[in-house]
Amino acid sequence: MKLTLKIWRQENAAAQGAMRTYELDGVSSDMSFLEMLDLLNEQLVTGGEEPVAFDSDCREGICGMCSLMINGEAHGPEVTTTCQLHMRSFSDGDTITIEPWRAEPFPVIKDLVVDRSAFDRIIQSGGFISANTGSAPEANSVPAPRDKAMRAFNVATCIGCGACVAACPNGSASLFLGAKITHLGELPQGQPERWTRVVDMVGQHDHEGFGGCTNIGECASACPKEIPLDVISQLNKDLRTALKNGH
Repeated sequence: MKLTLKIWRQENAAAQGAMRTYELDGVSSDMSFLEMLDLLNEQLVTGGEEPVAFDSDCREGICGMCSLMINGEAHGPEVTTTCQLHMRSFSDGDTITIEPWRAEPFPVIKDLVVDRSAFDRIIQSGGFISANTGSAPEANSVPAPRDKAMRAFNVATCIGCGACVAACPNGSASLFLGAKITHLGELPQGQPERWTRVVDMVGQHDHEGFGGCTNIGECASACPKEIPLDVISQLNKDLRTALKNGH
């Protein structure tokens, strides 16, 4: 395939960015989207130009590093991560617009790379449990109802990619936050800090500059791990309970 790529280029966080257009030929439909960008960078380096900076790590849909806006959609036209998006989702002659996440708490570092350490600080504020050190406890020593365990496991699949923030018109991270609150709140191990956790994590979320949730649902539609929207309801319930009890 031959493609026209319109890519955001920005030298550093302080520089003024702009869209640049590149023509790329020889793209196989079997390539992943990141392999296509690798091919572009080979062409740029061969021509003496600076390659396009973009994040990637596992390239297996696990780590959430490869986060791009593709034709205005978080991760592109399929419900998957950018690294698992393949070029068969596009056609010969297509024009593809590629941008970094656009959210104030995710400042651009260079080109398509953004700083998502705001998510790390939210987790640091309360996304943990207290546990005694030493050997691992016996697996069945803390029983958990199957429905709660399965719900916790399902929402724990959130990889923190930030697609929910990028897709949300308000730039809210409520789906990410709700997934973490629900994951720990459903399990017995998460109960000691349950109420202080939600207050602290919501406070950090707001401090980082993320917007509020107005239940538009774009976050759940864009989530590559299909985290359900009801985790935001759980987040709000826990927050109301915590504040009512003076936490």
